[in-house]
This record gives sequence, structure tokens and C-alpha cells, in this order.
Amino acid sequence: MNTPRLRRRHALASLAAAAWPAWAAEGGLPSARHEDSSPEWDKLSARLFAGRPLRAGREVVQLTVPLRAAYGASVPVKVSSMLPQRPERHVRRLWLVVDKNPSPVAAVLDLSTEIGQADFETRLRVDEYSHVRVVSELSDGSLHLDSRYVKTSGGCSAPPNREALHLIGRTMFKLPAGVRLEQPTPADVTVVHPNDTGFELNQQTVMYIPPHFVRSIKVSYDKRKIFDAELDFSVSENPTLRFNFVPHGDGELRAEVTDSKDGHYVGSLMVSTTS
Repeated sequence: MNTPRLRRRHALASLAAAAWPAWAAEGGLPSARHEDSSPEWDKLSARLFAGRPLRAGREVVQLTVPLRAAYGASVPVKVSSMLPQRPERHVRRLWLVVDKNPSPVAAVLDLSTEIGQADFETRLRVDEYSHVRVVSELSDGSLHLDSRYVKTSGGCSAPPNREALHLIGRTMFKLPAGVRLEQPTPADVTVVHPNDTGFELNQQTVMYIPPHFVRSIKVSYDKRKIFDAELDFSVSENPTLRFNFVPHGDGELRAEVTDSKDGHYVGSLMVSTTS
């Protein structure tokens, strides 16, 4: 029966629906824009770069991150450089940052021109909805920023995989596209390591697992530096970096790894440019 009370109830419901913000249907706050700052980033950038200007834009460096990541402990991140590594102008350093992580600086990569093209791929832990950022420092000292906003959570407290602890430190290379003489050649380096954050709960002891993670990976080819990476636990379990190097001939691709408990590991791959 269409009584006045029922009509009034329908009218109130319609007004409430009209006033309800669209983002509430997703159960969260409005999405931030990719280019937005954050209080965490304002403080961190002031500390890292001491007031040096950061040029925002995608003309020099671009960051690719999914808007929604299915698993916060393993968010794929790709850094694409828009210029080749030439002595006269090149990328000499990259920072990867997750604003709202307990340890926001995930990686600092010190590069040489032997990398050929300053593109990197890895996977990061993202603990809550946050901006992920890359800062590229060029050889002229200029700083270039790109940012992406990602919706995911729980990356720093996700239950760890404890099945390969006997393999900790095993370091392996792959060349997914073969060898390209005198050209940028893609390569993967992977370190078997839990990269424990200190925020993960051991399901058997119900105690927090102490932090234990890869601190640095230094990669060279034929004794020439490719890059030095300083890492933190914001990099995912079993840290993997995809990078480029320029082979000028046969040589050894070598990685020297250290972790937060002073573990030292080495991995290498002999590369033939003639086969």
C-alpha cells in the first residue's frame, strides 16, 4: 500500500543514495591522483634531496605499477628510462619509494653506462594504499620524478614462505632474450631469500619473525660495474631485478650479495657472445 509514511521513507532513501559518495561503494576513501604528494613523501623527499628541485613528468622516467594489486607482498614495478646511457648524459642513480611503508625507501640503484638502458623491473611490498615513486638522477645532477598510486594492503605482514630456508643466498642469473653483442641485453638476477620484514607472524610460535633481508646486490660484467643496489625489506621475498647490460665480448656476469645478518653470497653466469 502506497501510504504517506511509505512514500516519505522512499523519498528519504533516494536522498540518502544521492548524497552517498561514489567511493563509499568501494569501501574506502577517495582515490588519490597519481601526481599527488603525501605528508610522508614531503618529509622523506626533503630528507633525501635536501630541497633540490624534483621535476615531475614522464619525459625522462616512467613508472608502471598496477592500480589494483592482487597481492600486496608482491606488486610488480617497472621503471622505464626515456634516454640511453651515454657518457655525455645518462641516469646515474634511481630511488624506488613506497610512501606509506614502514621502510619507504625500497631501493637505491647506482648505475654505470655499462647498463646501456636504465630500465628495471622488480616486485615490491606495499603495506597499504600508497603512492609508489621513482626518482631518476641524471649525470647533470637534475632529478626527475614519476609516481603511481596503488590500491593494495598487507604487503609487509603477509605470511612468509618458509620452505626454502636451506637455499638462502642462492643467486641466479637468466638471459630471457639471449645475448645482444654491443647492445642492451636484458638479464634477471634472483636471490633466494625470505626478505623477512619483522612484521610477519610465525603461525606456529605466534611470535614475530625477526627481520632478515637482502641489503645489497652488486652486479658486474667482465669486472665492469653494471649497478650497485642498496635494498630494504620493501622488496619482495626472493628479490629479483630485471636490468640491462652491454656485453662487449665473452665474460662473467657476477652478483655479490649481502644481507642484514652479514650473510655474503655470490652468483655468476658465463656469457658467450659467439654461440
